[in-house]
Amino acid sequence: MTAADRAPVRVGVFGLLGSGNLGNDGSLEAVLGYLRAEHPEAPVDALCGGPEAVTARFGIPATRLHWYRGEYRTASRAGAIAAKGLGKLVDVFRTAAWVRRHDVVIVPGMGVLEATLPLRPWGFPYSLFLLCASGRLFGTRVALVGVGAAAIGNRPTRTLVRWSARLAAYRSYRDAPSRDAMRAMGVDTTRDEVHPDLAFALPTPRASAPDPSAPPGPVCVGVMDFHGGNDDRARADEIYRRYLDGTVRFVRALVEEGRTVRLLTGDECDASVVAAILEAVDSPLVTAAEPSSLADLMKEMAAADSVVAIRYHNLICALKTATPVLALCYAAKSDALMAEMGLGAYCHPAREVDAERLLEQFRALEKRSAELRQTLTERNLAATRRLEHQFNSLTAALFPATDHTTTLRKAP
Repeated sequence: MTAADRAPVRVGVFGLLGSGNLGNDGSLEAVLGYLRAEHPEAPVDALCGGPEAVTARFGIPATRLHWYRGEYRTASRAGAIAAKGLGKLVDVFRTAAWVRRHDVVIVPGMGVLEATLPLRPWGFPYSLFLLCASGRLFGTRVALVGVGAAAIGNRPTRTLVRWSARLAAYRSYRDAPSRDAMRAMGVDTTRDEVHPDLAFALPTPRASAPDPSAPPGPVCVGVMDFHGGNDDRARADEIYRRYLDGTVRFVRALVEEGRTVRLLTGDECDASVVAAILEAVDSPLVTAAEPSSLADLMKEMAAADSVVAIRYHNLICALKTATPVLALCYAAKSDALMAEMGLGAYCHPAREVDAERLLEQFRALEKRSAELRQTLTERNLAATRRLEHQFNSLTAALFPATDHTTTLRKAP
């Protein structure tokens, strides 16, 4: 049997996609771009959080991730609690049936092996475990591609994440700390590779360097509905107030200097933070964008002199457009990203935003704008080349190139 005679590889994509998070959807967009360019014969569909949005935007069939539609609402009444519990059982069979229909399932990027934001073990970690266990049971190759990982304190969550990684047929990470975290949690990462985040594979809008003789240009401020991580639940409100107060003070200081400020989000839930800042800083110099994709974010950032942002994929959008960016870091992934791109000196703790110190760092960033833009241009070229290797590795692992089935590494 020749290659032309073989049935096309049936591919599924899995995750919290189409649910309002621009970074997650950007990772999906990058993987779909790879599949359409390198494997156009492969039929693709999704099991995801927002199937209608995924189908409308990307043109692929999609199935709802959870049987129970109220999965992400807090269940307080007995009926809701019972329905959510039943949903967990039903999802075992739904997930298994979906996985069985595929030869390959790709989890495209995202922080699926971390709990740096509030996360319950019986939410997405449970769903990911069902996916990977079903893949191992039915011989479907599950690939965790360019994912993020971090040490997890909560034992049930850590156990589900560890076993998900062990059961996957292929793993790669978006930074070295992610691989180190999985190794520390007992996963054999000997053959796991590290590549730049998948979003670096997306097209980049053309940006023009600021005119040094012109007045200072706009500043993009990426915001987040930030309440700390999984281990910060007891002081979540305090963390949020501190973050918001520091951000408001910073924006107000920019306005007092006559700078225009453009507020950006990365998830639908961030809209409340934008509203709070607009109310606190009542000025025509402060406006808000309504991005619907990472491409929209990149267009905004390409037109700015500089960026201050907290969400991981907001940072990536600034870096990809070679716009100097100062990171409000809430997890090691942001520090690692900034260091990798040559901006390690421009990080500020998101849990303890100090407006005065942030302004000092911001002014230092802008003084080195031309130099940093050149550095980012060079680092972006390197990231693009490394992602080409990522996709070549993925093809070798998941798409048989001969008449014999490719033998995959079996994750221990």
